[in-house]
Amino acid sequence: MSKKTASSKARASRSAGRRAVVERKTKETQITLSLDLDGTGKVSVDTGVGFFDHMLNHIGRHGLFDLDLKARGDLHVDDHHTVEDVGICFGEAIAQAVGDKKGIRRYGFFITPMEESLAQVAIDLSGRAAVVYRAKYRGSKIGTFDVQLVEEFLRAVARNARMNLHVSVPYGTNNHHIAEAIFKAFGKALRMACETDPREAAVPSTKGVL
Repeated sequence: MSKKTASSKARASRSAGRRAVVERKTKETQITLSLDLDGTGKVSVDTGVGFFDHMLNHIGRHGLFDLDLKARGDLHVDDHHTVEDVGICFGEAIAQAVGDKKGIRRYGFFITPMEESLAQVAIDLSGRAAVVYRAKYRGSKIGTFDVQLVEEFLRAVARNARMNLHVSVPYGTNNHHIAEAIFKAFGKALRMACETDPREAAVPSTKGVL
C-alpha cells in the first residue's frame, strides 16, 4: 500500500436505488466513479492503464454492474497509485450502494476456468475486511502491467468495501489468463453477494447488523 504524499479527500453519495458516486482527489490521482449494482453490465472506464481497463470491464460485464470510471494518475511514476486508488473508490462505492444490507445474499462465490487457468473467489460482505490471496504467476508482468497490482487492487477494494475476500488460483501458466480468470470470478462472486434474496427480508446475520 502506498503512502500518500498529501491528505486525500473521498466523497461518496447515495442516489436512488443501489447506486453510488465516489470522487477522490490527491496529489497522485483524480478519480470519479459511479456504480449501479442493479445494472446491465454497461461499462465505461478510462484509467490510462490499458490492461487494467480490460480487467475492470470484466468485473462490470460479468457482475452486471453499470460502471463509469475516469481516472488520471501519476503514470509517469508507475501504475501503482492509480490502480490502488481505483480500488479504494470501487470499494467505497460497493459499501455505499449496498446500503444496510437488508435482504442481500451476503455471500458470493464463483469458479472461473480460463483456458489452462482456474480461479476461485469467495466473498462475504461481513462488514469486516480480510483478504487471502493465493496466486502464482510466471514472471512479473502482463505486457507492461505489474502482476502484483492485481492483489493491490483487490486488497484496496476489500478494505474499503469491508468484505472478506478469498482468491485462490490452484493452477495456471499464462499470466493474462490467470488475472482474467480472477477478475471474472470476482465479478460473478460480487454479483451473487450483492443480489437480493427473495426469502430474506432482514440483514443476513444472527447479530442483526453487518
